[in-house]
Amino acid sequence: MTSAAARLFLLLILLAGLPARALERFDFSAPLMFTTFRISVHAEDRAQAEKAADAAFKRIAALNAVFSDYEPNSELILTCNVGPDKPVKVSTDLYDLVQRSLELAEITEGAFDITCGNLTHLWRRTKRTHDLPPAARLQQALAATDWHALRLDAKAHTLTLLKPGMLLDVGGIAKGYAADAGLKVLREHGLKQALVMAGGDIAIGDPPPGEDAWEIKLRQFASANAEEDLVSVRLHNCGVSTSGDLYQFTEIEGKRYSHIVSPFTGMGLTERVACSVSAPDCTTSDALATAMCVLGRERGEKAAAKVKGVTVKFAE
Repeated sequence: MTSAAARLFLLLILLAGLPARALERFDFSAPLMFTTFRISVHAEDRAQAEKAADAAFKRIAALNAVFSDYEPNSELILTCNVGPDKPVKVSTDLYDLVQRSLELAEITEGAFDITCGNLTHLWRRTKRTHDLPPAARLQQALAATDWHALRLDAKAHTLTLLKPGMLLDVGGIAKGYAADAGLKVLREHGLKQALVMAGGDIAIGDPPPGEDAWEIKLRQFASANAEEDLVSVRLHNCGVSTSGDLYQFTEIEGKRYSHIVSPFTGMGLTERVACSVSAPDCTTSDALATAMCVLGRERGEKAAAKVKGVTVKFAE
């Protein structure tokens, strides 16, 4: 061995004996998709964490331009505006989200249905005016709500709406999808010990240093007291979502209507309900949390049992 090679060999031995640089936790937030997205990530320094978090937030903002049903020029709205029976070539994100939505619609027997856009618009008006939707308009919206009337063509990468007046609303799954996408960006930057929170939806990566899981506090909606109503669970490499009607509801003539609208009846749910769902990814947990509230405990647990790696917990 030459002297130069010997010095290099010695240097490698010395470097191998050095302890790894301790990872610090950094937290970031940004207002996106009508909620606050929060990122918690363990990194060597703030610069590394900020770079990854900024990239994740940019990815989520780009998804909002695809999925929003508030933005008139979003890909979702432009696709709906094309009208029935006309295939539209769509982005990979929109195609993948619709494909997963249809899979979950079948599993939940229609309790999760992204073709409910007309119903959503009616209930947004109801929330503003405190007047129930007119019966005739409600029936028209129900007639246009049918997940069977969506057609995907994998070869052409197109989406076709088969009913006149059909509107899509992916609000029940888009935040979970965006949280998963944000977590993927963090991982691509080498930061695997992280989580991305979008309101009640959380995409969870590898556990923090020295831990076997992240401690997640879930709302159970049993009371309005935020401190008393938290339940801790320990999770990693999965998604978890909670849906319920503690805050988002409308009272009309003394009756309480949830912001969660049943695609079966077209009405806001009137029975108090809340459910937390953990799943292999946040896209799935987001959609199922809402569907569980529509289905109720017995039918919901039966539907959830069809999906590998899913657990559900209804509020007592």
